[in-house]
Order: sequence, then structure tokens, then C-alpha cells
Amino acid sequence: MAGYKEPGLDARRDASANARAKAIEALKAKAKAPVDPAVLAERIAKAEAKEKAEAEKRAAAKQRREEELAEKARIAAEKANVPPPPSDEELEAKRKAE
Repeated sequence: MAGYKEPGLDARRDASANARAKAIEALKAKAKAPVDPAVLAERIAKAEAKEKAEAEKRAAAKQRREEELAEKARIAAEKANVPPPPSDEELEAKRKAE
């Protein structure tokens, strides 16, 4: 059962601390890296294209919602214009008239 406790707590703690320090150093090095103007312009263009696509998607969704509401309103108006079904008395009077 010697392998059960390997690596020990201290070894795991040291490995974790080393990995954390290495990750922080990598992030700091990346943040300090000079940004090429061409790369920056490309990033800005991508961001603008993404914003434009999202705006178009929102506009299309809004248009769809408005069309659905208009269709529901049209159906409700049609239902409101339908005369009520004739009552039993009216049906009886119609039968007698024929």
C-alpha cells in the first residue's frame, strides 16, 4: 500500500504552486507582448463584423416577432368578424320556413 499515498501532500502542493506560478508568468508575458498594428486592426475588424452580425440577427428576430404578432392580430380579427352560430330557436324558425 505504499503507492496509495504517492505523491504525498507536500509533492502535490509544490506541483500545484509551480503550475500556478508558470501559468501566471505566461499570462504576464502575453499581456506585455507588443501588439502589431495589423493584428490590432484585424481584431477590431472581426469585432465589428461580429457586432454587425449580432445586430442583423436581433433585427431579424424582432421582425419575426412583429410578423407573428400581426398574424395573431389578423386571426383574432377574423374570429371577431365571424357571426355567432345560430341558436336553436333560429334553426327551428329556418326549418319551419323551408
